[in-house]
Amino acid sequence: MAALGRFQQMALLGLDRMPAVDWDRVVVVGSGPVALGMVLELRRRGVGRVRVVTSRVHTAIDRAPWVECVSHVSETSVVIDAVGNARRAASMLSPGGILGLLGTPDDTETLAAVDVHRRGWTVVGMHELAPAAAPHSYRSAYTEATTWLSEHLDPALLKFWCRTVPGNLAPEIYQLLGTPRRPAEPVTLFDWRATS
Repeated sequence: MAALGRFQQMALLGLDRMPAVDWDRVVVVGSGPVALGMVLELRRRGVGRVRVVTSRVHTAIDRAPWVECVSHVSETSVVIDAVGNARRAASMLSPGGILGLLGTPDDTETLAAVDVHRRGWTVVGMHELAPAAAPHSYRSAYTEATTWLSEHLDPALLKFWCRTVPGNLAPEIYQLLGTPRRPAEPVTLFDWRATS
């Protein structure tokens, strides 16, 4: 729960930076831990069904009954990039739409200013440590997320979303993260007391 709360905290602080939107219209791109945190935060904010765009065929994020995984959407008004691929997320955005950047892009990731200009997009940087213009402090966001999780999350979902592995396997697991062979569970916890 604590690990999930950490990713939900990121989403909570990021969504606090967004302009007023209908949360039910948000599409989340990604199915890893950042996307899972966003799915949980949208649920906390009252969204009945969260659409998640993922290229993964089998993903653990859709174990939640309120998640609908799809391979692509087009012309939607609010997209949250949770993987660090702004161009992919922007390809789904309708004119006048809002693009939230929660996933961390690499240094080579670009989004053409002319596209933002001509399509009238609003692009929101959602980094959790960006200057706060939101009602939540870093600590209060974590407390709010973990309190909600402990009261509302079905504990059975934890086995699908979190995997604990011996700490000495960290280098091997880390190398798998950007590949199709990554663990199915979005959140990996390392137990440094255990060895394999």
